[in-house]
Amino acid sequence: MELQALPPRIGQVRRIVSAQLRYWHMDTLIDRASLGVTELLSNVHRHAQPDKTCTVELEVLLDRLKVSVHDHDPRLPVVGDAAPLATCGRGLAMVAAMSESWGALPDGESGKVVWFTLPASPAAPVADWDHCPRIITGEHAVHRFAEVTLVEHAVEEHRSEPAPARSAVVG
Repeated sequence: MELQALPPRIGQVRRIVSAQLRYWHMDTLIDRASLGVTELLSNVHRHAQPDKTCTVELEVLLDRLKVSVHDHDPRLPVVGDAAPLATCGRGLAMVAAMSESWGALPDGESGKVVWFTLPASPAAPVADWDHCPRIITGEHAVHRFAEVTLVEHAVEEHRSEPAPARSAVVG
């Protein structure tokens, strides 16, 4: 489901991302993931045309977290060269600096996806998997790692319901 990249909604998405990462026991990634998703949604709010609708997706990929924002504007973002006193224009540079990798790809006939990855903390395992993940090969040469889709959901020892390994923020 899609959401509107409006300032009050961006704050709500940031809280949802934080809650999901706590649920996955990835607390060490909350600050950087929240910063990154805020910057990407702010770019949708500021630049996307014809509308401000987008989708945020969180994925656990092997030993990293991938955060993606899909919107309907086919123009790919460009890292700006902000002047020292400029009040904007540094968002993608911050995403690049705080993430392990990032990129932007065309998404179908119209739109794009902008993503970044963060390394998962080896000290805090994401979850104990009941089954091995299934590797999905993609056509995106930009990715430096294989994407995984879990065949079975992770189950925490103290919870009876399954923990999702992939989440999309709904509007």
